[in-house]
Amino acid sequence: MAPTFDDGSSLFNFVVRDGYGVKGLVDLGVSKVPERYVQPPQERIEKSNLSKLGGPCHEQVVGEIVHAAQTLGFFQVINHGVPLELLESLKEAAYDFFGQEAEKKAVYKKGTSPSPFVKYGTSFAPEKEKALEWKDYVSMVYTNDEDANKYWPQHCKEVSLEYLRTSVDMVQKLLNVLITDLGVTLENSEIVDNLIGTKMVNMNFYPACPNPDLTVGVGRHSDMGTLTVLLQDGIGGLYVKVEDDMNSAKNGQWIAIPPISGALVINIGDTLQILSNGKYKSAEHRVRTTSDQSRVSIPIFTIPKSTQKIGPLPQVVEKDGVARYKEMAFQDYMNNFFGNAHEGKKSLDFAKI
Repeated sequence: MAPTFDDGSSLFNFVVRDGYGVKGLVDLGVSKVPERYVQPPQERIEKSNLSKLGGPCHEQVVGEIVHAAQTLGFFQVINHGVPLELLESLKEAAYDFFGQEAEKKAVYKKGTSPSPFVKYGTSFAPEKEKALEWKDYVSMVYTNDEDANKYWPQHCKEVSLEYLRTSVDMVQKLLNVLITDLGVTLENSEIVDNLIGTKMVNMNFYPACPNPDLTVGVGRHSDMGTLTVLLQDGIGGLYVKVEDDMNSAKNGQWIAIPPISGALVINIGDTLQILSNGKYKSAEHRVRTTSDQSRVSIPIFTIPKSTQKIGPLPQVVEKDGVARYKEMAFQDYMNNFFGNAHEGKKSLDFAKI
């Protein structure tokens, strides 16, 4: 039977002074996190059970999603509807693609790729960056199934397409929750459809790094789109910044988003921050490298079509009394975003009034 550690000092002595650490607690068979480890609510990473939307716990789950969107801009979801075996197949496909010889991957480089919607590259904006990011990627923009089957890389097209298909319903549910909480009545799906008019699957590869303290996998940035769905592997390395106005002891600090088996990470993008007039926070995040082993991540970026106008929703501006962002074509925002190296949330300055 595992000890209860009712006395806080005895737990501290066991873990710290006696050197058993957290591993020692687990080896003893602790069945729940000891009180000394329980973080205050504002410091925890939200994990929402999407299967409870529409059920008796609907309002609780809605509250969790909205709170996360208003604060950290990151949360994790379980029971999301994407088959768990598909998530494992995605990670295997990513390793298969990046494990190929360089010349086979180079077929998809900009300028030589058989499709302008498929691109293999490295870093983010190498021509603009003073220091490169320790990451390779392949990006696949979805236009239709026919083009995807014809042009997407053989190693990953089937699982990537299925990942996209099975994630769309989840994204729509989340946006329905978030838009409705802004006081906007969704009489039809036009608002949501416009926000996710373009979808893109990326596979990111972070090779093991000999000096991880000297570089980054991805520099600090926020995503330009609406919502990002991210599959992490079990290694981790994703960090999000706590904004300075969050009334938290960790203001301005970076906290880890630990991998949870079977979960998907959701993060708020700049478009949703603009749309909500700042109520929802796009998440500034970055990725560390590791010296021990390579890792992969597979995000789906949902963004408006390039011709779509983005700006604060009129209902939100009426309630707030002021618009904090201007209206613009999403293409203009996208050009600014890709025209610069990663630099935190500086891209949002382009949209501010």
